[in-house]
Amino acid sequence: MTLIDFNSILPVILLVVWALVMLLLDVWFGKRVPLLTPVMAVAGLVLSLAASLYQIGQQASAFNGMIRVDGFSIFLNNLFALSGIVAIGLGYDYLKRVGISEGEYYVLLLFSISGMMLMGSAGDLIIVFLSLELLSIPLYVLAGIDHKRDASREASLKYFLLGTMASAFVLFGIAFVYGAAGTTSLYGITEAVSQGKVQQFLLICGSALLLAGFGFKVAAVPFHSWTPDVYHGSPSSVTAFMSVGAKAAGFAALIRVFSLNFTAIAIELTPLFWVLSALTMIVGNVVAVAQTNLKRMLAYSSIAHAGYILMAFVGFGDAAVRQNSIASALFYLAAYALTSLGAWSVLVAVEQQDGSGNEISDLAGLGKTAPSLAAAMVVFMLSFTGIPLTLGFWGKFYLFRTAIEGGFTYLAVAGLLTSLVSVFYYLRVVVKMYFQPGEALAHKGRLTSLIATILAILVVGLAFVPGYLFNLAAAGLIAGA
Repeated sequence: MTLIDFNSILPVILLVVWALVMLLLDVWFGKRVPLLTPVMAVAGLVLSLAASLYQIGQQASAFNGMIRVDGFSIFLNNLFALSGIVAIGLGYDYLKRVGISEGEYYVLLLFSISGMMLMGSAGDLIIVFLSLELLSIPLYVLAGIDHKRDASREASLKYFLLGTMASAFVLFGIAFVYGAAGTTSLYGITEAVSQGKVQQFLLICGSALLLAGFGFKVAAVPFHSWTPDVYHGSPSSVTAFMSVGAKAAGFAALIRVFSLNFTAIAIELTPLFWVLSALTMIVGNVVAVAQTNLKRMLAYSSIAHAGYILMAFVGFGDAAVRQNSIASALFYLAAYALTSLGAWSVLVAVEQQDGSGNEISDLAGLGKTAPSLAAAMVVFMLSFTGIPLTLGFWGKFYLFRTAIEGGFTYLAVAGLLTSLVSVFYYLRVVVKMYFQPGEALAHKGRLTSLIATILAILVVGLAFVPGYLFNLAAAGLIAGA
């Protein structure tokens, strides 16, 4: 291993080693010092974040091209680390309330984040698969960590069974691509395509299988069936992290593969991306209207937002709009992460010890009993909808603009119409909190309330300087994309 190799995976090495040390310390001191594990988990993520920030401005290929360090990987590493810190903060209050004192919660969280970071840096399909498993297996366990509840065990089993099927799709896709190009290196595949040394049919088949596998991770229709049940049954702090981390990692793989290497067949795949995007937006938003449970509503909302991000992929066949497409997707991922984590933080605050309190009707009167939480929830609902003066508005603006620039005006219109549908179920939450009589219960967890408030301020504050965040996303473009 050279120094370049070591530096390229330094954020991942720090997280994995730190998580192993935490596991031992939790066994020895966890019961006597309950704060030890969560504090160490945050410290480990801060160290990994610092190592990732140290890489800013670097462009490197390590381990014979299997790992790439560039603006894209650094942008996503920061997003994963910050999401993990928020998830730890939410988990600390939530786990105590529901009686889960499992120290391995934080250890598994760090292992999953290390897999996500590795996914963003992948330069080879083998690394893509390994990182997919590394991020997924801890999430399967975390979904069922509240093993006293039947719903949590069911969520874990469903996620595991369908997740293994998605992994099989990815493996078969890798096999087809290897058969087409004779290599699993992403840059090697690019070179083989440019020289006309690939079997086009096998490459298209492999691409379709990879798309199916990654479509599971991002919860795109028709690979979305696991999402409502898993989101509903998993502990809410786990679902909050899953809704951001797993989705961002899936899109990291999609962008790595389809923006850089399979652009030669992007024209053939464009109709498929178009249909996936439209179906995901329509199904997610329409079915969300019928939901009465807040967790299931947010699950279908997550599906719908995957459809919006997929809009960025329809322009990959046009080199003139490809860079804006990637930047728009990264910007939307960041905006969605802040908004989704914020909405889940409010849900964590109102959920009761027995798992109740997450019906939309349970929010009635929250504007009186917990005004700060209610105000934060209003911000998140408006951002999800895409109302101006929120970061969600700019996220949709950039994506719709990208679709129109690529000549897909009808898809942008579909996105606009489905956004209008979403107004109904998002604003229904606001109506319940402020205009329906009730005494909604909100736990006075200071950390959870602080997280919700900070995220609401960021969602509004960054909306006044969207160009700054968009420039950061644009700086995250893959070299050569």
